[in-house]
Amino acid sequence: MTVARLQLAHITKRYPAVVANDSVSLTVLPGETHAVLGENGAGKSTLMKIIYGSVKPDEGSVLFDGRPVHIRNPQEARALGISMVFQHFSLFDTLTVAENVWLGLDRRLTLQEVTHSITAKAQEYGLDIDPTRPVHTLSVGEMQRVEIIRALLTSPRLLILDEPTSVLTPQAVEKLFVVLKKLAAEGCSILYISHKLHEIRELCTACTVMRAGRVTGVCDPRQETNASLSRLMIGAEPPALEHRERQPGEAVLRVRGLSLPREDQFGVDLEGIGFEVRAGEVVGIAGVSGNGQRELLYALSGEDTRSAPGAIEVAGQPVGRFGPAHRRHLGLHFVPEERLGRGAVPPLGLAHNLLLTRTDSVRASGWIDMGALRRQAADIIQRFNVKAGGPDAPARSLSGGNLQKFIVGREIDARPKLLIVSQPTWGVDVGAAAQIRGEILALRDAGCAVLVLSEELEELFEISDRLHVIAKGRLSPSVPRAEATVSRIGEWMSGLWSDATPAATATEGAAHAEA
Repeated sequence: MTVARLQLAHITKRYPAVVANDSVSLTVLPGETHAVLGENGAGKSTLMKIIYGSVKPDEGSVLFDGRPVHIRNPQEARALGISMVFQHFSLFDTLTVAENVWLGLDRRLTLQEVTHSITAKAQEYGLDIDPTRPVHTLSVGEMQRVEIIRALLTSPRLLILDEPTSVLTPQAVEKLFVVLKKLAAEGCSILYISHKLHEIRELCTACTVMRAGRVTGVCDPRQETNASLSRLMIGAEPPALEHRERQPGEAVLRVRGLSLPREDQFGVDLEGIGFEVRAGEVVGIAGVSGNGQRELLYALSGEDTRSAPGAIEVAGQPVGRFGPAHRRHLGLHFVPEERLGRGAVPPLGLAHNLLLTRTDSVRASGWIDMGALRRQAADIIQRFNVKAGGPDAPARSLSGGNLQKFIVGREIDARPKLLIVSQPTWGVDVGAAAQIRGEILALRDAGCAVLVLSEELEELFEISDRLHVIAKGRLSPSVPRAEATVSRIGEWMSGLWSDATPAATATEGAAHAEA
């Protein structure tokens, strides 16, 4: 009889506002790739943190290789052979990639040895990363690569992956799956959390479904369809999106000849960026993480004000040298890719986090109407089905997907004229993803101009009217959604396009010529 690699029995974890895990039992066999599926706030991440020793359970027992264990911290977990890639990264911004990885490894290794190991592992698995770069210069996708490499370097017996592909390209996902299948064949057990049902069906051999902190079912995902897995997870299939054809209006965002040198040695130079977003259309920008998305977003949001005044226009006004507040006054609202730290202040309640971009409840005298602020937060919580302990719940107490729903909801609720969103559905479940995409399309149908930067091609194909690709700081011409293919966009991600592509608009062609 095969001894289970991991066996959880009746694990319970209570917080003041919620029971995150309610008598959860789970068995993972050696060499098994086991999915844990559930909507946002189902308790998946809490359960993984208990296994990894970063959260202590209130009740229940854990067996590892048939022996009872009490995992008090991540160091003890790693000693047992358990590694974890977190959804919210556990990296120190001021340290380099190599220094971050070194912290979690055998202390007898030198930093130079760790640096060589990172380079070798990155090449072996196709995860491009520079070990000498400070973490604060990395994009979200690059940070995720660091977490994956750090986990692989420990030669784990149990590897926990929490949304590992959320910001990886389709090609990178394929390479990662080759790695994971090889690890499983060598006897490593894998616990895999993802909201991408097709990935679970392709990769996993077993699946535990959770809802509201409890196990509601166990299945073989290879025998299921996306629709049946959706029903198991959220009790229904997500509603189909309606993408109505409509004629866009005047340009709300116009970018001409935007060229910006990198702010640090690890950044990306923007070269002759030119495009426009018109009222009543969704423009998508695809690209591999770290190709200038961060620099472009900083320039568009007003966090970087180095561009020429006329290089960026919002509602016909040059805003290149104006900050975020002035651009918000013109109707631009922005959702950054980093939820905690830039999208929300972790220790502040959700109501107070509204004040980062919304001033509806600030009276003429300068006083904040707290009643109005809490009602506004409660309305967003209800409208976007955010699972939280009320308007005063700290942002850091929410699951990643629920915090994403709140931040996106905060900006959509402002009824912007121009909405710029980075990674709109990163880490959210299928039902919430469908809702967010539906709200974006509703905004577009109401006449809002929407720019979406995403590394999920499926998402961009679903909601965009036109698509661009960013590669090495340059922007491709646009292509209508109907003419775009995955292979074509994949080629463009390598920078292989012609600026003379017929699909490019005359305006964009002029912008490139100016550049």
